Amino acid sequence: MQALRVFRQPPRATTVALALWGALAVFATPAFAQPAAAPAASQQGAAALPGDDFFTYVNGDWLATAEIPADRGSWGAFHVLGEETSQQILKLIDGAAAQPAGSDARRVADYYKAYMDEAGIEAKGAAPLAPVLKQIAAIRDKAGLAHALGGNLRADVDPLNATDFQTENLFGLWISQGLTDPDNYVPYLLQGGLGMPDRAFYLDESERMARLRTAYQAHIAAMLKLAGFSEPEARAARVFELERKLAQSHATREDSANIQKANNSWSAADFAAKAPGLDWKAFFQSAGLARQKKFIVYHPGAVTGAAALVASMPLQTWQDWLAFHTVNQYGGTLSKAFVDQRFEFYGRTLTGTPQLSARWKGGLASLNGALPAAVGKLYAEKYFPAAAKARVQQMTANIIDAFHKRIDQLDWMAPATKKEAHAKLNVTYVGVGYPEKWTSYQTLEIKPDDAFGNARRADEYRYRQQLAKLGTKVDPKEWSMPPQLVNAVNMPMQNALNFPAAILQPPFFDQNASDATNYGAIGAVIGHEISHSFDDQGAQFDSKGRLRDWWTKEDLAHFQKASGALVAQYSAYQPYPDLKLNGQLTLSENLADLAGLAAALDAYHASLGGKASPELDRPFFLGYAGAWRSKTREATLRNQIATDGHAPSQWRTYTVRNVDDWYKAFDVKPGQKLYLAPEQRVRVW
Repeated sequence: MQALRVFRQPPRATTVALALWGALAVFATPAFAQPAAAPAASQQGAAALPGDDFFTYVNGDWLATAEIPADRGSWGAFHVLGEETSQQILKLIDGAAAQPAGSDARRVADYYKAYMDEAGIEAKGAAPLAPVLKQIAAIRDKAGLAHALGGNLRADVDPLNATDFQTENLFGLWISQGLTDPDNYVPYLLQGGLGMPDRAFYLDESERMARLRTAYQAHIAAMLKLAGFSEPEARAARVFELERKLAQSHATREDSANIQKANNSWSAADFAAKAPGLDWKAFFQSAGLARQKKFIVYHPGAVTGAAALVASMPLQTWQDWLAFHTVNQYGGTLSKAFVDQRFEFYGRTLTGTPQLSARWKGGLASLNGALPAAVGKLYAEKYFPAAAKARVQQMTANIIDAFHKRIDQLDWMAPATKKEAHAKLNVTYVGVGYPEKWTSYQTLEIKPDDAFGNARRADEYRYRQQLAKLGTKVDPKEWSMPPQLVNAVNMPMQNALNFPAAILQPPFFDQNASDATNYGAIGAVIGHEISHSFDDQGAQFDSKGRLRDWWTKEDLAHFQKASGALVAQYSAYQPYPDLKLNGQLTLSENLADLAGLAAALDAYHASLGGKASPELDRPFFLGYAGAWRSKTREATLRNQIATDGHAPSQWRTYTVRNVDDWYKAFDVKPGQKLYLAPEQRVRVW
C-alpha cells in the first residue's frame, strides 16, 4: 500500500525501528526536502547537463561536500529541519516539567525523563522484563498460547495511510472505516511475527540476504542471553525457523499494495473454518475483540498460515518466540547492553550505520511514538503561526483548482468519470497544521522512573483507544499523524489530507519566499498528496470513500497503459549492477510525484497571471530537484529498494523528464540521457 504518502511512518515506541537511533532520525526517513531558497545550478553539477543528470546538475556541490553522519543510514536537506524540530521539542519538554502532575504536558516531561535516566535503567538491568517473561514461561498449553498471542495484539500497523505493515506481534491490527462501509469502523487483521523487515529477508537466496539471516539468528541468541535464558543458540534456531515458516505464508509487498486482495470480510465464526489451528475464541477474548462480529482479513494467507503453525509447532518454540520479541521490542528501554545489541544488528548490520546516535534521539522517538498528540499540541501552540496556516490553505485551494482544470482537459476520460473525480476534489478535507480535536491521555499512567513500564502502558493505552472506536461512527476529520512530524499524507478512504505543522516551515515552506520557491517545494508536496486520490490506489475509492469501480472500462484501460509506462520507466533505473528499482512497488508514489508536480506548476503559472516563461520556470524546477538532495549508505539503499513504496530520492528527481515545460526551461535535447520523445513522456493527469 503506498500510503504515508510523502514520507515513511514515524517509528512507534516499541517497534524494532526505534532501536535504530543511529539508523533513523527522530522520525523515519522522509521524502521531501527543500532548501530555504531555490538553488542555482551547482558548480560541481555544471559539468553535468540538466538533460543528462538533473539531480547532479542541481545538487552537485552538496553531493561533493556532504557526509552522512556516523549515526545515520542516510542524509539530506530534510534532516536539517528534522534536527531543528527536535531541538524545538526538547525546549518544550523542559517547560513541560514545570506543569502540574497529571497533566498531559507533565506526562510528556516524565516519559522523557524516565527514558533518559540511564543510571536508573542500568541499575535495573533485565529486571523489568521478569514479570512478562514469567507469564510467558507459565503458558502450559495451546489455549494458554492463544490467550497470550491475543493479549499481545496491538493497533500498530496502517497499510493504507502509512505503508506500515511491520509488526513483531503475530498479527497487526488496524482500526479504520470499512472498505465498502465508510461510515463505520472495522478491525483489519494483518500479517506479522517477523523481526526482519519483510518476507524477502527470509526467503531471498541472494548472498546478502543469507548473511543477514545468519546475523539475525545470532542477534536473537544474544538478546535471549542478555535476558538470562539458558541455551540461547538453540532457542534462537527455533525462533528463526518459526519466523521462516511464517514468512513463507506472507504476502509480498506488491500483493500487499493491491487493495483488492485485501478486501476479505470474515465473520468471527469464519476464523475457525478458514484458519484452523488457533483457538480464536480465546485469542479474541484476550484481545478485547470478543464482541466483534465482522473483520477484514487483509492477509488471509498469512492468517491461515500462522494459525496452522500455532497448531503444528511445539509450545516451547512459541514461548521462545514470545520471549525474544518481548525483549526485542522493548530493548530500547532497557540497559545499555540491550540497546547496543539491537543497534549492532538493526543499525550496523542491516542498514550499514556505523555509530549509535545520542540517547536523546531515541528518547524523542519513543516519546513521539507513545504520546504523539500530547507532544503535538505543545508543538503546534508554540511553533505554528496562523499566517502560515492561512497561506498554505490558499495554496492548497489553488492546486486543487488546478486539478479540476486538468480533469476538464482530459480527452481520454468519460464525462461520468470526470464527474466523480470532481466530486472527490470537492469533498476533500484538508487538515493544515494540527487536528481539530486533540487526543487526551488522562488515564495513562506515566512514571518518571519507569521507562520500560511507560512504553508498555502507552502501547496498551493506544490499543484501547483504537478499540473504543469500534461501534462508533467514523470521524472524517481524524488525523493519522501528529503535528510535530515532518511529513504529509493522503487518506483515500477519508478523502482527506494532513499537512502537519512541522513540514510547514523553512525549508519546506517560507512565508518570505517567492511563489516559485514555495510552489516548487511545499506546492509539489501538496500536489503529490492531492494526486494520491487519483493514483493506482486512490482511484479505487469514490467520493464517499468506498472501494468502488467508478471508471469506465476505456478510462481504466488508458490509465493502466499510462501507469504501465511509468512502471517500465522506473524499473529500468539500475542503482547497482545487480539491482534495479521496482517500478511496480513504487508506482503509486511515482504517479503522485508526476501528477503533483504538474498541478503545482499549473498553480504557479496561474499565480503569474499568464506571464509564465521558461526563465520563470527554472527556479520552480531547480527548487523541486533541490528538494531531493540526499546521500544514502548502500545497505540502507538496498533495503529501501526492497521494501519501500517510494523510489529513492535521486530517481524521484527524474520525474521532470515527463513534463514538457522542463525541456523548455533547460533546453533539453535529443541524445541527452534523460530526454524522452514527446510520445514517450508519461501523461496521466
